[in-house]
Amino acid sequence: MTKNDLIKAVPIRGQRSAWKTRYFIDTEFSDFKASQLISVAIVGEDGREFYGESSDFELPLCNGFVREVVLPQLGQFPSRSMPFTQLRDELRVWLLNVPLRPKPVLCYDSNCDYEMVTDLLGGPLPRGWRHENVFLKIDAERFAQHVAVHGGEHHALYDARANAFAFR
Repeated sequence: MTKNDLIKAVPIRGQRSAWKTRYFIDTEFSDFKASQLISVAIVGEDGREFYGESSDFELPLCNGFVREVVLPQLGQFPSRSMPFTQLRDELRVWLLNVPLRPKPVLCYDSNCDYEMVTDLLGGPLPRGWRHENVFLKIDAERFAQHVAVHGGEHHALYDARANAFAFR
């Protein structure tokens, strides 16, 4: 069984609302001061996922934590590493292909994640999308349980999956 099979084995608990679908985002970036996007992931209650890594971020801008913990986890999905402009285009296309009914809501547990996405897009989310900070709605114990079983903490895709699982 692969890592992806194990992740899929843990249900997100299904779509929670008939009038909206939540999409949980996580990003990894170089540093809080000189923030440059490294990777972005979105995991939907409906099973849709997006993941991409920027191949042209500036390594010297990365702080020690990012170098030690985040960077070694990159490259697990080789076809998902691309130049920043291609990552922007692919994310835009992915967002535009998500049905607007039920209403899509981009959920994040840190304003930094939302800012990284809007910076990547070069502006706001596409028409029809809403966004919500769900920091207070992420159950830390469930998040930790997910990480304990599946690992990958501080990898955008695995953290987005853990947030989706831990949302209450």
